[in-house]
Amino acid sequence: MNKADILVVEDEHIQRTLLSEFLAKEGFQVFSAESGATAREVFRDKAIDIVLLDFKLPDTDGLSLIRYFKEINPEVEIIMITAFGSIENAVSALKAGASEYLTKPVDLDDLLFKIKKIEDRLYLIRENMVLKETLKERFKTEEFVYSSEKMQEVASLIVRVARTDSTCLITGESGTGKEVVANLIHALSSRKDQPLVKVNCSAIPENLLESELFGYEKGAFTGAVQRKMGKFELADKGTIFLDEIGDMPLILQSKLLRVIQEREIERLGGLHPIKIDVRIIAATNRNLEEEVKYGNFREDLYYRLNVVKIELPSLKERKNDIPILIDFFLKKYNDRHKKGIKGISKEARDIMIKYDFPGNVRELENIMERAVVLARGEYITTEDLSISQVKPGLAKDGSIKDVVGSIERDMIIEALKKNNWVQTKAAASLGMSERVLRYKMNKYGISK
Repeated sequence: MNKADILVVEDEHIQRTLLSEFLAKEGFQVFSAESGATAREVFRDKAIDIVLLDFKLPDTDGLSLIRYFKEINPEVEIIMITAFGSIENAVSALKAGASEYLTKPVDLDDLLFKIKKIEDRLYLIRENMVLKETLKERFKTEEFVYSSEKMQEVASLIVRVARTDSTCLITGESGTGKEVVANLIHALSSRKDQPLVKVNCSAIPENLLESELFGYEKGAFTGAVQRKMGKFELADKGTIFLDEIGDMPLILQSKLLRVIQEREIERLGGLHPIKIDVRIIAATNRNLEEEVKYGNFREDLYYRLNVVKIELPSLKERKNDIPILIDFFLKKYNDRHKKGIKGISKEARDIMIKYDFPGNVRELENIMERAVVLARGEYITTEDLSISQVKPGLAKDGSIKDVVGSIERDMIIEALKKNNWVQTKAAASLGMSERVLRYKMNKYGISK
């Protein structure tokens, strides 16, 4: 993004010239005005991002101009400058819509710091707008729902990395939306009209993963009756999304490293390398730095994948998003299941907001779909939420039953994660039958 366009509104010639020349030397496009009338004219004709505005002008006052500028462009950022550095003036300017306040004589270093801070905020707003417009235009939806500052920063990073061909690593707990982010990066990239091929490295047996990724020639092994293209070839000119990359066997990690370095693959049984042009996006819920430390993941591959890292916060780290997610999923499943539910009760909403959601957005979505399907009345109540799903994480001082339930739920999730969600292995490690494990997973609303 280009540097901000700045309008300096100041009736004192020396001060106006000083500020304008200083900002021009810093690379900004600068316009100036000595009166309110001239300022209005310039603001109407030019796309101004930031206004440096004197509090006292010969034909008007700064507060009136703030309101005028904000009516034309609500997103314009205004820094009020005055010789009358009273608290009253500062409060009045901020209430009217100014974002910063400085007193004369202006400290130029402080002014530049404030402008750069505003620029960062403008970049964030515009990148979020780009993302939301893409969702509407390309996906006809706004599935990536958020309002929290943490997720605004994530959205900004998505937009920036999408414009490049850099390899990207998406990290975060299960259910935080890593695949959604991969979809968005591809949709915003120059490769958007080419294939997006997805591979879940933990879902494909180790002995089949290599042939799935790289393909094979006829006769490469028993059963290879004809040539098969691998996922990398299918993704040529497009993007490949390697989900659960932390579960990839070490022997395949070395082959993936070679693909990244050489931009070529070899089919099983093949005699010649095949050049490919593929953008790689990887994702994991594991701590790859820890996996490297314990020898489970190649350090050189980790650094190759970790060119740009997008860390998705858990839902309990972005609780401000829970209310809008509730409303979003309520509408989504209301429409899908053709229900006439008008809303969610205050008590039910409060319970949802207090809950930690160990399963993150995916768990919230599951709870809301279930509530919509089972609700008998016009409003979702606490009974419709299936309290056994929600209560365990509410508070440390709950009943013994709640606390025990919370511990049991956490142990089951941990066992499933350690055993790659293979229920027979998880049940054995917990000392219970697979049937009992399935019952408790259903009871606590646990799903992969």
